[in-house]
Amino acid sequence: MHDFLPAALALDRKKLAAFSALGAYRRLCRSRSSSTVNSNGKVSMIFWTMLLIIHGLLAVALLGAITHQAVSVWMPVRSKAGNFVTRFRAVPSTSYVKAIIVLYVVTFVMGAWIYTQYRFTSRLALEQLRFFKTVGVFEMKEHVATLGLVLLPAYWAFWRQPLSEDYAGARKSVTLLLAIFVWANFLIGHMRFA
Repeated sequence: MHDFLPAALALDRKKLAAFSALGAYRRLCRSRSSSTVNSNGKVSMIFWTMLLIIHGLLAVALLGAITHQAVSVWMPVRSKAGNFVTRFRAVPSTSYVKAIIVLYVVTFVMGAWIYTQYRFTSRLALEQLRFFKTVGVFEMKEHVATLGLVLLPAYWAFWRQPLSEDYAGARKSVTLLLAIFVWANFLIGHMRFA
């Protein structure tokens, strides 16, 4: 019986540390939300939740636009558009350029704004609960988003009108790379690595 006691105490200490970290996170959220109650009695977390929803909707719009453009550039239609897949590929790829640039920048800025809230609330709890994979994958998402932002001037330069046939290969490559960055960020943002 005495051999079992130290192992049980060690397990209880681990659980206690996890619960105390979770309790610290809850206290932090309560203290932040109670100090940011406005005159109407609404909590600021509603604001951050709405901002996160808008960020997600913008990300889905960006995902659709870059996917349409990448598919239309890499698999152009050679015959009349008949079925759904052919019509999906038959979109004019140049019409998406401005929308993709604006959506990427707005989504990036909104994500950076949301990051401040994540940095001071959720990330602290994740680190205290020792979810280092989750924190690391989210850090990777930030880096991929920044690389995509750095890639946007080249993307704009290659898609600038009038389109030069000399840069057709570079245009395809930059579009594919930007599509990979957007898809990676979208998938990472919706996965849990706990």
